[in-house]
Amino acid sequence: MTDALCEQVERLEAVFRSVAATRMKGIPLLHCGLRVEAVGFAPEPDGVMASGVLVTPWFMNLLRLPLGTVPESLLEPGATGCVQMGAYRLSFIGAHEAVLGAYEMCSLASPMFEFADQEAAVTTAREVLVSLRRSPSPGAQPDVRRRRFLLGRSAVSGAEYAVDRRTEAC
Repeated sequence: MTDALCEQVERLEAVFRSVAATRMKGIPLLHCGLRVEAVGFAPEPDGVMASGVLVTPWFMNLLRLPLGTVPESLLEPGATGCVQMGAYRLSFIGAHEAVLGAYEMCSLASPMFEFADQEAAVTTAREVLVSLRRSPSPGAQPDVRRRRFLLGRSAVSGAEYAVDRRTEAC
């Protein structure tokens, strides 16, 4: 991870630790066994954005952060758009925090009560990133297992469920 990206990820964690201590304080949907943690942030192939997962006591989101100059394609706060990541096309929403600046987010889980602890949440975040960063095979057919979640969460892993439910809007 570059120094600039490392600083941005540290700022991201600090902003959301502050949100947890202020805006979210006392909200019943907080999982008190979880803490704010940025997982697996790395530059995307085009080098314009970095992506990773942010785990908090109230959500797990896939985030895209600008690297350097904010690209014109970055979604405005509240606007939605689709982004191709590996074999998946995901729905993102634009967001902004004063200290952090503009970014894009894709909800993977909220609330977070389905996770036993921080380790389980971070493990799921890492699995999501592995799945998203895997290059699609040339000529590959869609995975028919993607819709297994209709049979219940036990039919798919947490990572598969989180990614599959975000592809439907695109």
